[in-house]
Amino acid sequence: MNRNKLLVLGALSAVGVNNYAAEKPTNIILINLDDVGYGDFSFNGAFGYETPNIDHMASQGMRFTHFLAAQPISGASRAGLLTGCYPNRIGFSGAPGPDSDYGINPEEMTIGELLKQKKYNTAIYGKWHLGDAKPFMPLQNGFDEYYGLPYSNDMWPYHPWQGDVFNFPDLPTFEGNTIVGYNTDQTKFTTDYTDRTVNFIKKNKDKPFFIYLAHSMPHVPLAVSDKFKGKSQQGLFGDVMMEIDWSVGQVLKALRELGLEENTLVILTSDNGPWANYGNHAGSTGGLREAKATTFDGGNRIPCIMYWKGQIEPGTTCNKLASNIDLLPTFAEIADAPLPKRKIDGVSLLPLMKSEEGANPRKSFVYYFRRNDLEAVTDGMFKLVFPHPYTTYTEYVPGNDGQPGKLLETELKKSELYDLRRDPGERYNVLSQYPEKVLELTQIANEMRSDLGDNLTKAEGTGRRKAGLTKDFK
Repeated sequence: MNRNKLLVLGALSAVGVNNYAAEKPTNIILINLDDVGYGDFSFNGAFGYETPNIDHMASQGMRFTHFLAAQPISGASRAGLLTGCYPNRIGFSGAPGPDSDYGINPEEMTIGELLKQKKYNTAIYGKWHLGDAKPFMPLQNGFDEYYGLPYSNDMWPYHPWQGDVFNFPDLPTFEGNTIVGYNTDQTKFTTDYTDRTVNFIKKNKDKPFFIYLAHSMPHVPLAVSDKFKGKSQQGLFGDVMMEIDWSVGQVLKALRELGLEENTLVILTSDNGPWANYGNHAGSTGGLREAKATTFDGGNRIPCIMYWKGQIEPGTTCNKLASNIDLLPTFAEIADAPLPKRKIDGVSLLPLMKSEEGANPRKSFVYYFRRNDLEAVTDGMFKLVFPHPYTTYTEYVPGNDGQPGKLLETELKKSELYDLRRDPGERYNVLSQYPEKVLELTQIANEMRSDLGDNLTKAEGTGRRKAGLTKDFK
């Protein structure tokens, strides 16, 4: 261990995170991108554009290389992120659209509600996607301010499949609980979300705050302001990523100018992997298998950077298993806030952020998808994938310029085991070589089946709760 690392750890031990929170609560900014893949930042191999602000954040903070989304689709992933639960534990699945009959159960505690216990001012700017009925919306679930879209930006009348597959109504933009426009010019969103974030920081510079900056981009349809239009060598997608990088830079600049860097944790991540069948309007998995809406790691493994000046050692990399469901308990420990009374699945990542020797808070992760299908399990080194139907991106040429390509529904017939240490792309089945590992991972899966059930094996489970249902509020 180098001298600088010892000094950082010594300072953390001397101060103590909870003592620090008691003296001066830590601000938290969670930047959650939409459909950004593992390979979409220049520090991780992106081509045709650069992300200097995000790269700088990574160089001054901690990169997580094995960070998993709760599920590989936006609504469920965001429900897991905000509650610290596997989405199926709280009865949540898929990506609810307009006039959805379900949403986040108001009895579940969100990050916003958790931090309100410690007098944080809270805001979300961007995409919500936990149900669009009023009881499911942000102001009723822990947030003081909200501006943005209730669900994905492609759920509007201009979808490429409108009239054939979908019949979406006009897309509303919300300010709090009020609709302030329909089919808003999407080239403005990244700038608008960013400006509102910066303004919220400024007006709360002397108060503890939590900001959930949930960008709509780079989910299709891509849109970029004139500031960045035509600036990249990778077309519209590259332009959009450059504007997202600018957004991150503006947030970090505001913290620096207000003297809040040492008192603010900033996290940058994504809800799931890229939507690969959109071709040049989609991102990169960085070589991981498949993409969004599959539980191969191209769908679940997402970038994550954490920056907290003076608390996280600059330029560190964490290869331990972690998930976005771990953020709520992490924030609870940092803020010294009581955890939800209901059972959650997340674990605090603070020992990893502090670079504690031997820290490994998450021992396993289960890949649930669809309504309640347990499709895989990992211990961070090996991944056991069970037979299941899935959508593959590999059989057809992807679409182009905003048009989706064809997808093929296929099925994994037998269980397969991958050694992620040597094969992160999940290409080589080593099930016959590690029978003891298969038994170990199967036991973990069976324990989760007893708790949460599994539609694939007809296991019932006893630990699932109900989502919020629109009919219960009429």
